[in-house]
Amino acid sequence: MPPINRRPSDQIEEEAESAPEEMHIENKGNFEYSVSTGSTLLDLAISGGKVKGGGICGGIVTEIFGPPSAGKTAILSEICTSAQNRGGRTRFLDPEARLVAEYARIYGVDLKETDYHRPDTVNEVFNLIRAWDPPPAPLGGCNVILTDSLAALSSEAELSEKGDKMAGRRIALMFNEGLRKTCRQIRHNNFLIACSNQVRAGDFGETTPGGKGIPFYASLRMRIGPPLKDKFIIKKVKIDGKEHEKVIGIRSIVEVRKSSIDDPYRKAEVYILFNYGIDDIRGNLQWLKNVRARTKYQAMDKEFQQLRAAISHIEENNLERELRNTVIDVWNEIEHRFKEKRKPKLRD
Repeated sequence: MPPINRRPSDQIEEEAESAPEEMHIENKGNFEYSVSTGSTLLDLAISGGKVKGGGICGGIVTEIFGPPSAGKTAILSEICTSAQNRGGRTRFLDPEARLVAEYARIYGVDLKETDYHRPDTVNEVFNLIRAWDPPPAPLGGCNVILTDSLAALSSEAELSEKGDKMAGRRIALMFNEGLRKTCRQIRHNNFLIACSNQVRAGDFGETTPGGKGIPFYASLRMRIGPPLKDKFIIKKVKIDGKEHEKVIGIRSIVEVRKSSIDDPYRKAEVYILFNYGIDDIRGNLQWLKNVRARTKYQAMDKEFQQLRAAISHIEENNLERELRNTVIDVWNEIEHRFKEKRKPKLRD
């Protein structure tokens, strides 16, 4: 266990505030190596203006933060599966110890014992990142390290019998130092570091645990949360003439709050079904209906009044990719309308 250098509390507070300003590397990422979030609309919101179909590129740190039960772990799990399907290696760091075998099976996550860890401290996380030496990912794929979640990490001093009254500020310092030391290695190796984080109510609005280092070094930050209404996906069935209903999933809104790889502040609706994962077909059908102002769901060659019937038609006829490509084309057409046509800026 590495020793903790004791500092006066006022010095720790000052360093935690100023440490990120020592170095700022604007990392645009490498789109030759990328992964999907499992949602066509979220992939487009992240980088649809830079690469067709969008997605998260390699060589960056990304943070997904939001309230409990909003879908943070679901997106991380989809990223993990996407990386594996594209030939990349994954390392899953689980300080919350929540990734059970059944949840991993639902999302198609296949982790070897050596690639799954439950670190307790910030230093353990960065040691695992620095020590990782997987084979280079094939072109089009990406090696990914996922951490779920940053808020569960401690310092060595906090875990000791005496505890640590300055744990919050000390952890912030550790994140600043760790990111400063590893940001170039992440870019050089085309690693994607994807982390989830919680939200807290601060004096000046919403904040996230871990200090300012994570928002500073992250090239991509996404805030996920439920909408103001219609959060739940409800299924209704009739049994012996009586109607019953059950919540079978949730709907969340993801907003890109920071991006150095494409335009920020885009939003995407993500539908997550229990025991299934991110329902990309549902999201795509609903989005096409909304943006085209149609009264029915367009399931490629047929229209349906009911969403469930449209989903079944897509799946039964293997039209998933065709639907995804249609969404990408319509999204690009809409984005093109927002492009500012200006002559090159005159500079002295």
